[in-house]
Amino acid sequence: MDVRPLRVPAYRRLWTSTVVTAIGSQLTAVAVPKQVYDLTGSSGFVGLTGAVALVPLLVFGIWGGAIADVMDRRKLLLITNTGIAVSSVLLWAQAATGVHSVWVVLVLLGLQQSFFAINMPTRSAVIARLVPTELIPAAAALGSTVFTFGAVMGPLLAGALLPVLGLSTLYLIDSVALVLALWVIWLLPPLPPLSGVVRRAGLRDVLDGFRYLVTQKVLLASYLADIIAMVAGMPRALFPEMAERTFGDPPGGGVALGWLYAAIPLGAMLCGLSSGWISRITRHGAGVIVAVLVWGLAVLGFGLANSVWLAVVFLAVAGAADMVSAIYRTAILQTAAEDDMRGRMQGVFTVVVAGGPRLADVAHGWTAAAAGTTVAAAGGGILVIVLTIAWVVVIPVFWRYRAVPSDAEPVS
Repeated sequence: MDVRPLRVPAYRRLWTSTVVTAIGSQLTAVAVPKQVYDLTGSSGFVGLTGAVALVPLLVFGIWGGAIADVMDRRKLLLITNTGIAVSSVLLWAQAATGVHSVWVVLVLLGLQQSFFAINMPTRSAVIARLVPTELIPAAAALGSTVFTFGAVMGPLLAGALLPVLGLSTLYLIDSVALVLALWVIWLLPPLPPLSGVVRRAGLRDVLDGFRYLVTQKVLLASYLADIIAMVAGMPRALFPEMAERTFGDPPGGGVALGWLYAAIPLGAMLCGLSSGWISRITRHGAGVIVAVLVWGLAVLGFGLANSVWLAVVFLAVAGAADMVSAIYRTAILQTAAEDDMRGRMQGVFTVVVAGGPRLADVAHGWTAAAAGTTVAAAGGGILVIVLTIAWVVVIPVFWRYRAVPSDAEPVS
């Protein structure tokens, strides 16, 4: 990996806070649905946790980006990290004291996700203020690799700890990690707006962000790339049926199901660990396009695979391609957006990243019910390829896009 961004003290502190919370947040991501199922015995209620988590991301992701553009981003990180930590402590308290109320769990989950939705675009918008432009792809790779590592190891660790320490302890571990991360963020330098004007964010700021986005073809194209890849090509809704009917898992679940869910983040993590070459490429637009095409081809291969291990290989390739796309899209957002709009653009990015796979779940599920999983998965891969080629023809400026200088000097 290209670890040069870690030589910048301020970025190293931000990254350290991400490391501390990456696995801890995944423990809670496992603990919440497990507790909901234990309380209700209903997969319907477990599915409701997804809606409870998504709505705050959609609402507060964009508004949080607007807030990040008009106040000190370090202060906003402190506020939102405190909110996330407090809600995690409350989740631990209700589990430890035996409240036994699914609605309390869902309310606390919604509260935590509201703070998280503001925290994420703020954290992303900070990067370009901390590192030089040429190191932004490397910084994005470092951050993404940590998150994918958490996505792989967190659930495995939760599965190992749950029968030994109990569910409430998972919440407690996450709470302790969040408090430690709060201390690291406190060490960051002040990050006020470059204009020097600090004020409240309102509806007008949100609307200004959308008006700005409409004028930025490169940014629009970067969002469209993720929408095409995720909505048309994310096949995770097919995993349970394919694990059982295609790859021979028993009805109660088995090894194939676990590998299918782990394959994409595993591929992304392996790509992140070998991502030093990514920083040397300045054609970020072309990098995104090629990565999305590889994603589509890999999903097509997954849909046609008749062996679970071949399917896992194709999904891992897809995960690596998605990592490359995510790194370059993050770099584009950091460099192509002006600093006073960067938070709002990151907010839209958060909504796109969160919403796309959930729309894909609906689309792939319905298609599989009507035409079968092979058509749903392979057809989705073909659709990604066709739509991407059409998108390049319509917005050719994105193919030619190169990294541009940042509008602010990094701070340490």
